[in-house]
Amino acid sequence: MSVIVKVDEKGRVVIPKSIREKVRLKEGEYVNVKVEGKTIVMEPLKSVADKYFGAFRISRWPEDLDEFMVGVARRWWMIQDT
Repeated sequence: MSVIVKVDEKGRVVIPKSIREKVRLKEGEYVNVKVEGKTIVMEPLKSVADKYFGAFRISRWPEDLDEFMVGVARRWWMIQDT
């Protein structure tokens, strides 16, 4: 699927609804933007919660798993410095 979109004065582009639906990209989600040669590639990023949904059986998930994982990573980095 290919469409032509215009870049606005701030460098923004609008991803057409048909493409967002095809890759299941929703408002508020993130995309990874990278350059490969002279090509711009945008890939949807799924949250930690989406990636591991159903993989673990636990009694209670944190309310915001992504925020929880950021906290875990920060604590881990602090331990590494000591």
